Amino acid sequence: MYIQIIKNVKKLTSMKNFENILAAFNPWWKDPADFQKLLPEFRRPLFNTLVNELFSIPQILGVTGPRRVGKSTLLRQVIAYLLEQNVNPEKIIYYSFDDPALYARGISASDLIDHLFTKAQKEKSSGETFLFLDEIQRLERWELYLKKYYDLKYPVRIIISGSASSPIFKKSRESLLGRVKDYHLLPFSFREFVLYNLREDQEKLQIISSIHESGADLLKKFNSDGDYSDAAASVRIPEGDIRNLLDKLLKEYFLDGGFPEVWALPSWFAKQEYLYDNQVKKVIYEDLVLAAEFRKPELLKRFYISVLEAPGKEYSVSSVSRETDINQQQIEKYLPLLEMTDLIYRLPKYRSGPLRVRKGMMKFYLVDLALRNATLRLDDTLLSENSMMGLYAENLVYLALKKWRGTIQLDYFREKDYEVDFVIHTSPNVLLPVEVKYRNNFDKASVKGLNYFCNQNPKAIRPVIVTKNWSDHGDKYGCHAIPLPLFLLIFD
Repeated sequence: MYIQIIKNVKKLTSMKNFENILAAFNPWWKDPADFQKLLPEFRRPLFNTLVNELFSIPQILGVTGPRRVGKSTLLRQVIAYLLEQNVNPEKIIYYSFDDPALYARGISASDLIDHLFTKAQKEKSSGETFLFLDEIQRLERWELYLKKYYDLKYPVRIIISGSASSPIFKKSRESLLGRVKDYHLLPFSFREFVLYNLREDQEKLQIISSIHESGADLLKKFNSDGDYSDAAASVRIPEGDIRNLLDKLLKEYFLDGGFPEVWALPSWFAKQEYLYDNQVKKVIYEDLVLAAEFRKPELLKRFYISVLEAPGKEYSVSSVSRETDINQQQIEKYLPLLEMTDLIYRLPKYRSGPLRVRKGMMKFYLVDLALRNATLRLDDTLLSENSMMGLYAENLVYLALKKWRGTIQLDYFREKDYEVDFVIHTSPNVLLPVEVKYRNNFDKASVKGLNYFCNQNPKAIRPVIVTKNWSDHGDKYGCHAIPLPLFLLIFD
């Protein structure tokens, strides 16, 4: 009996400790209004998706993405929305597993998560509990806990977040197939960057929204083998002052990128230090060293820097090996890890046959151009480097196409002296060729690669050229030309 009393005391003590820990993470239990005041008003497009599906699908909702991209802020904004819908504040529970209290004596992470679900079960008579679990990859065997409680149908709506810089996290999530609907949150796109910077100017926001809406029909037409000329002509072209503003914001975006915490830092040096320390150094020297047990992370860094030198450059594994003095086996090991952690993306070469060969020629693009600026310590003088700005423009086009829901498969084409920057498979029978010509002038010879590709591929529809000058919008040499800011604004 004495032993049982001791166990009960320990249990009550643990429960009290857990409640104290949770209270610090859930300030809305005491003052919902004060909590809501502290949140940024700007909400990214993924916010609307999450709040809609929170009530419409039974699955666990997952938000992954690079470090410091805004995942925790997004979760807190969803919490604020629930409070606006008059959900009982005590039925909304948030916890981040990077909490240092988990390392305190007598605190067990597994006991804590059991406590959370038990608490929800006891209060099921008053409705579902909304459970937000941030940085969940730090909880060992986290996927087994979620699988257990999900399959037992506990009265809990679960929303989790995890860093894409943890390969272990992605591997663990495989056991939850069918139970988790995952969303990948990347750095702000150019469109989001524009919306954020114009958030207090409703008149300009309306113009930007109308451009986006007018492009919706064009994107639908890209999925068919018909003529999209009428849809392209209907895309709204802004007036001169808005064009100048968009050009100005594009230059800022080339430099500052899409990590929102960087924008308010006081100097260019501070921005570079922040990005390099949080997005490059920690991923390579902490996350990947831990996950892959690298003995020489400097080699991985050297390979990454070689990719940063020229985004969009065509490589083979053997050529990278020669340039970096890293053996091919190591490079083949590094590639999927750097892709998994959202540092680089690999674009394969187009092949007309159904078989895709893993090895061979490829191009690389960056998740955010500001990482290149930070790692290589570049300043705003790079804006005057015309050839590099062409590569930056190409990188932004790649990111827009990669995220587009209409993209089934994305490649590049090169044969003899002919090249097409991007070949988008928008349906089994449609190929959309896209070429980036971010320069002051281009002539008919500039589109010879597009013409060659279309002549060789009956599935190809009218090509698109992404240009620098607003005056180039419209028909150009049998292609449709779209200025870069306009092209980026029509995508989500």
